[in-house]
Amino acid sequence: MATDAQFVVSRIASVNPASGEVLGELDSAGPAEVHAAVTKARAAQPEWNAWGVRARIEVLRRFQQVLLAEKNDVARRITEEAGKPQIEALLTEVLVVLDAARFLIENAYALLRDETLPHGNAALKAKSGRILREPYGVIGIISPWNYPFSTPAAETMAALVAGNAVVLKPSELTPLIAVHLHGLLRQAGVPDGVFQVLAGEGATGAALVESEIDKLVFTGSVATGKGIARVAAEKLLPLVLELGGKDPMLVLDDADVEVASSGAVWGAFVNAGQTCLSIERCYVHRSLYAAFVDACAEKARKLRVGNGIDAATEIGPMIHERQVRIVESHVEDAVARGARVLVGGSRLRELGPTFYAPTVLADVDHEMRIMREETFGPVLPIAPFDDDEEAVRLANDSEYGLAASVWTRDRARGERLARRLQAGTVMVNDAVSCFSISEAPHGGVKASGLGRTHGRWGLEEMVRVKYVDTDLVPRIKKVWWFGYGRELGLEMESLLELLYARPLRTKIMAALRSAGALWKRKL
Repeated sequence: MATDAQFVVSRIASVNPASGEVLGELDSAGPAEVHAAVTKARAAQPEWNAWGVRARIEVLRRFQQVLLAEKNDVARRITEEAGKPQIEALLTEVLVVLDAARFLIENAYALLRDETLPHGNAALKAKSGRILREPYGVIGIISPWNYPFSTPAAETMAALVAGNAVVLKPSELTPLIAVHLHGLLRQAGVPDGVFQVLAGEGATGAALVESEIDKLVFTGSVATGKGIARVAAEKLLPLVLELGGKDPMLVLDDADVEVASSGAVWGAFVNAGQTCLSIERCYVHRSLYAAFVDACAEKARKLRVGNGIDAATEIGPMIHERQVRIVESHVEDAVARGARVLVGGSRLRELGPTFYAPTVLADVDHEMRIMREETFGPVLPIAPFDDDEEAVRLANDSEYGLAASVWTRDRARGERLARRLQAGTVMVNDAVSCFSISEAPHGGVKASGLGRTHGRWGLEEMVRVKYVDTDLVPRIKKVWWFGYGRELGLEMESLLELLYARPLRTKIMAALRSAGALWKRKL
């Protein structure tokens, strides 16, 4: 990372991916600015924590209503900066944030208050224990461009309601909506310094990781996540990492082809496929394969691609040229290895340089990059399988483990298979929408990351757990204090038999032998 002396102030431009219009420019934060922001957050955090949970909940309540009143303006801003259709901005961003606020408003006090901890060790019954949940202090958040409002907002609200201050570094591709989030939270009553936004590229994120934050929540690529983990290991910095996925869809032999094919098309192409929960691998029982592939191809042909501001648009542009090139390389590799392109397979240059046609591929296999690497674009690759065992094996044959889905008319069968899939979330007869369930945890296994966001699990990531133990008989010396000897050893052996032996006679005899320990006074 560059030092303060080496850092040259630069500016980043937010560009509408549909039109190429420059929406605004911001200064990139250098190491000095990052340090100053973290210092300011640390100074502001104690008073914010002193407000108490109920007062912080009231701030979230006001934020929820401010956002509700400005929902269409926020959705428009998201569409202009990220490209997704405005209805998706409302449903997959604004709705998610409104409901995440609802969850915290309803549950944060109960989840964060002190908790009595009963214990079963009879030798220590003269003690009373409590669990305290205390804020870390300053939480750093590095958020992605594909969900530039819902991801940082949900994480920020959880951190704030727990009593932390937050320093957010949004993607350099979508900084303006993060700045707007800052304004909405300030309008709701979040004090100066408690929530700050630092625009910048990778160097800004690196400076934040190396700063004096107390925990980091990162959403992004596996490669970047591993690099962050290496730096964090040197500092023992706690992390939450959400690193993407290659989510499988299993269509069993009893599935409804009409419903499942519609689910596959939406799950693969929502947000132009730029979703960590996108269906990126589809496995269909061989008896349904031909009908399913045809149905997906027919539905993909009908999708309307265009500028997300147009109410009729269903697929917007991809975010950036480099993301389009990844999609192109995956499709080209698949075709070279024998995959069939049923629909799409190329850019729609007449619409703009980053528009890519919704693409359906058939006859794919795991030798192809498109079935191994995260594509993050509007491509639905479909492969057949012969039985449930093969479907599970194929689904688990991936370094990723974020989410998966099982499609069947038999709920019990679907839930049985769900238990065998290596994923943080498995949906039966739906996909992607689990992100909108505020009570549900979000996160994965394997290369998909560490920790969880959302729900009580996400809130628990924002606090340190402290155990407070109070002795109820403080004037009595403890029998296990110094003054060891053969006699005490025999009494302790008897005490163990009294507590844990099964036969009643053994317990009675042990009670008599260990009685002396009850009135011993030690040095």
